[in-house]
Amino acid sequence: MLAVHLENGQVTLRDIAKPVRPPGHALIRTLVAGICNTDLELQRGYYGFIGTPGHEFVGEVVEADNSDLIGKRVAGEINLACGECVNCRRVLGRHCSSRTVLGIVNHPGAFQEFFTLPERNLHLIPDGVSNDSAVFLEPLAAACEILDQVHFPAGEQVAVLGDGKLGLLISQTLHAYGVNVLQYGRHRDKLLIAEQAGVPTAAANAPVPDASFDFVVDATGSSEGLRQAVRMVKPRGTIILKSTVHGEVAIDTAPVIVNEITLIGSRCGRFEPALELLTLNTVRVDALIADRFPLASAPEAFARAAEKGVLKVLLQAPA
Repeated sequence: MLAVHLENGQVTLRDIAKPVRPPGHALIRTLVAGICNTDLELQRGYYGFIGTPGHEFVGEVVEADNSDLIGKRVAGEINLACGECVNCRRVLGRHCSSRTVLGIVNHPGAFQEFFTLPERNLHLIPDGVSNDSAVFLEPLAAACEILDQVHFPAGEQVAVLGDGKLGLLISQTLHAYGVNVLQYGRHRDKLLIAEQAGVPTAAANAPVPDASFDFVVDATGSSEGLRQAVRMVKPRGTIILKSTVHGEVAIDTAPVIVNEITLIGSRCGRFEPALELLTLNTVRVDALIADRFPLASAPEAFARAAEKGVLKVLLQAPA
């Protein structure tokens, strides 16, 4: 079968054997998968990654212990937890001390024709949700995670920095839940997507207000985003960190300490609220699709996804 391989910054294709399904796992045929910023960071050397990436997917179950899953369309949570460690017993499998992560840490990802994932990680896709929408389920769940971590007082204005894929999902998600959002970005065409969803926007390349927000979400995907967030947040304010950047991020910690700023790391989220948003068509994800390529054109797809200003690029597996 065909599989994408990342190594030393290169994207290549390999013909490999179909994976053997372990007990409790499903064998999944990839239907469509999305290239996200984390995949591009893996290509640049994040985690010292070598192997098959891909964690945003919609697939069809072809083998499973649970026969009810066979033939169903699914998406899946990407953390494979042991179920026994301290964090797993605290229902924090995302922080399992021995976890593997689909397409990121020691578990081959979805950028191949077939892959495996534990059946407990799978979520059925309702008939009314298209593959193109459902492929956004994992990043949309990451956007929803903010609402599980932070309570926003009614009417409190929240700044979202970044108008990339995740930034647009975050602003729309918070807006859908009644949060007063102001999104900052550098691309007029992308900000228009947020505005069409009812989210007010502002240009980030103009002077941004200092110490003006109690809550700032950094979804810029750049090392500069955190520094900008520190400038914009009020004393004793909160910054939610959503950017995954390869390498160290230099920052002056003095204003963080002096202004007693709270930093919250935010990663994966629950799929249930994200699936509800997709089912209700509350968040516009179709407008985020910039291009699509067959799996066999993965090198070209990665190059396209890495172009400045490009939003979501999809990989379509063979029929």
